[in-house]
Amino acid sequence: MSTATAARPKAPGAPTKKRKMSWPVLLLLIAGALVLFSAVGMATGNHALTSSGQITAALSAAVPIGMAGLGGLWSERAGVVNIGLEGMMVAGTFCGAWAGYLVNPWVGLLAGMLGGALGGLLHALVTVTFGVDHIVSGVGINLLIPGICAYVNRIYYKDYIAVGAGANQSPPADPLPYITVPGLSSGLKSIEGHHWFLVSDVAGVLGGLVTNISVVVLLAGAMIVVSYFVLWRTVFGLRLRSCGENPTAAESLGVNVYKYKYLAVIASGAFAGLGGAYLSLVAAHFYKDGQTLGRGFIGLAAMIFGNWMPGGLAMGAGLFGFTDSLQLRDPESVHVLILTVAIAMALLALWQLYRRKFTGAAISFVVAGGLGAWYALTDEVQRPLIVATPYVITLVVLSLASQRLRMPKADGQIYRKGQGK
Repeated sequence: MSTATAARPKAPGAPTKKRKMSWPVLLLLIAGALVLFSAVGMATGNHALTSSGQITAALSAAVPIGMAGLGGLWSERAGVVNIGLEGMMVAGTFCGAWAGYLVNPWVGLLAGMLGGALGGLLHALVTVTFGVDHIVSGVGINLLIPGICAYVNRIYYKDYIAVGAGANQSPPADPLPYITVPGLSSGLKSIEGHHWFLVSDVAGVLGGLVTNISVVVLLAGAMIVVSYFVLWRTVFGLRLRSCGENPTAAESLGVNVYKYKYLAVIASGAFAGLGGAYLSLVAAHFYKDGQTLGRGFIGLAAMIFGNWMPGGLAMGAGLFGFTDSLQLRDPESVHVLILTVAIAMALLALWQLYRRKFTGAAISFVVAGGLGAWYALTDEVQRPLIVATPYVITLVVLSLASQRLRMPKADGQIYRKGQGK
C-alpha cells in the first residue's frame, strides 16, 4: 500500500469508528476514583464509601440488578426486547421462597430460576410465535405475574402468623451459606481501621470482596463470565447473536431463528428468576409483595449502560448496586457522596474544556456547582432523597452514556419465518 493511499482522508460523512475503552484506561479510571474517594474521606473524616461493609452491601445489592440485566442481555442479543424482567423476577421471589420454605434454599434457587423461565417461555410464545409487540407483551407480564403471585400468596399463607408479619409475607426459609476468607479478611480490616491515605481505602475495597460474601454472589459472578464465553466464544452464541442482528440472513444460513430466540428468552427469564430468588432467600429469607422494587427495570438500565456487553453490564450493576446499598448505610455517606460527585463533575468539566467541548464543560460546571452548594448548605440528606438515589443515578448514567450505545440491529423487530424468501 502506498503512502498516499494509507494517508487518504475519509470521505465526508463517512462514519468514524469509536474506540473501545482499553484495560489500561479502565484501570486508570478505577485508580483515579479510589484516589478521589480517599481524598474526600480524609477531608471529611468519613471513610464509609470505601469501607468493607459498604462494598459487601454493594455486592449484595448488585446481584439482583446484575441477574436481571444478564437476562435482558441474552434476550436482546437474540432480538427480543424483554421489559417483562420485573415480572419474571417476581416469579423468582415467590417460587424461590416457596420451595426454600418447603424443601431447602438450594432447591429454592432452582425453583426461582424455573419460575422466571416459565415467565420467559410465556414472553417467547407471545412475541416469537404469535408476533405480538415486545413492549406490549412485557407490560402484560409485569401486570400478570405479580398479580398471580400476590393472589396465591394470600391464599397459601393465610394461616401464617408471625410478629410483625402481614398477610402478604411467607414463612422464612433457611439461610444460604456465606464465605469469609480467614486471615485475609481480618488483616485487611486492620489496615482499613488505620485510615491511611489510599492504602486503607484499597484494603476496605478488597476486604469487602472477601468478607461475609453469599455463595449466590459468587454464582452470579460466574454466570456473567460464563455468559461471555457462551455468547462470544461458541458457535451457539454466534448463531444466537446473529438472530438479533439479521435474522433473515441467519435463516438463509440454516439457523433455526425461532429455536434460538426461544432459548434466549427462556434463559433470560431464568436469570431474572435467580435474581428474584436472591431477594427472597438471601436478602430477606421470605417472600413479600413488592419485593423487587423495580430492580428488573434497573437491570435493563445496567444492560444498556454496559452497551449490551457482559463486562459493561457488570460495571453498571456494580454502580447501581453501590447507590442502592446506600439506603442501608449511614445517611451521612450519601452527603459525602454528593461532594465526591461534585468534584468528579468539576474534573470532567476541565477535561471537556481541554478537548474544546465547551457546551459539555459548561453543563458539567453547572452540575458541579449545584452539587457543591447542596453539600455546603446542608448537613445531611433527607431519607426520601436517599431512597430515590438509585433511580436518579440510573437516569443520569443513561443520559451520559447514550451517545456510545449500539444495540443489536434487529432488537425489538417482529420476525416471521421465511420472510426473506
